[in-house]
Amino acid sequence: MNVLLSLALMMATIGTLVSILMLLRYRPIRGTHQVSLRHFALLLLVYMTMILSFSNLYLGLEMLGIEVLKEGNSHVEGTVNHLIVDIVYFSAVTMLSVGYGDLVPIGIGRFIAIVQALCGFFVTGGFCCDVFFACSE
Repeated sequence: MNVLLSLALMMATIGTLVSILMLLRYRPIRGTHQVSLRHFALLLLVYMTMILSFSNLYLGLEMLGIEVLKEGNSHVEGTVNHLIVDIVYFSAVTMLSVGYGDLVPIGIGRFIAIVQALCGFFVTGGFCCDVFFACSE
């Protein structure tokens, strides 16, 4: 079980790095005042990869018995499928800076959620700056 979790976390990390590198490689064409649909698709790919990577991290910690989320006043419970849905939902809400508050990080999950929110902020900011500066030249 621990080997599978380690492998899943390693794959998630590699996927996140590859998608960020793809986003940095395919920049808007300078001077054309156009941002193609491909750039937005890459941004979506980066977001989805990062959301699933952080979900994988949260799920791995939960499977190891380290509580990272609570719903209301109790630990997130239910079947594994319900846990996966809740974790992916929490990861997306955190990455997109929505933060409804129905699922709350606890313990080490707080630090991971902060890192995830910062990643979401910087990816959006970097993409917007890249598009703005490419279109202004």
